[in-house]
Amino acid sequence: MRGGGHEHNLNTRGAFWHVVGDMLGSVGAIVAALVMLATGWYLADPILSAGIGLLILWSSWKLLRESVEVLLEATPKGIDAMEVRAVMAQVEGVSGVHDLHIWTVTSGLIALSAHVEITAGRDWHQLLDQCTHPLREHFGIAHVTLQPEILDDSMRRFDGCSLDTEEGRNACRMALPVPSLNPRHGQTHQH
Repeated sequence: MRGGGHEHNLNTRGAFWHVVGDMLGSVGAIVAALVMLATGWYLADPILSAGIGLLILWSSWKLLRESVEVLLEATPKGIDAMEVRAVMAQVEGVSGVHDLHIWTVTSGLIALSAHVEITAGRDWHQLLDQCTHPLREHFGIAHVTLQPEILDDSMRRFDGCSLDTEEGRNACRMALPVPSLNPRHGQTHQH
């Protein structure tokens, strides 16, 4: 807790809520015991226990939901992929961005990967810095992996395998061989 940042780290937050749950359980048991001794009202114990259990369930649900989002590599809340794509497309020399993927690697570490179509003659290292700087500044995306695709006059705009459109997904699908209906194709049956 002294170092701060526990609100952004799932592990630290989980440990924090575990300690808080233990503390509330102990305090709840003491309060319930005092109420029962003073008033003879024995429902104090299950009522306080249920309240503490609901609090622990609520905090656990939030942690579980965020953990599942990390495991499923979901786009973090508060980041709009279309806005990220638009910011990258504003960089001079970038003619398109496709296969954009934004996800949380671990608590507080957001990653991005994309294919960037660039015009011929542009220095990729300079463009890389111009693309990654606004991602870090505006969106907090610290880990960026970009694949350059240099376009020249002989090439047309990318329309191949991509996860961004239905046409792109169809281009990704490979024709698979159709299996034979007869597993013993070419063999004769003997009776």
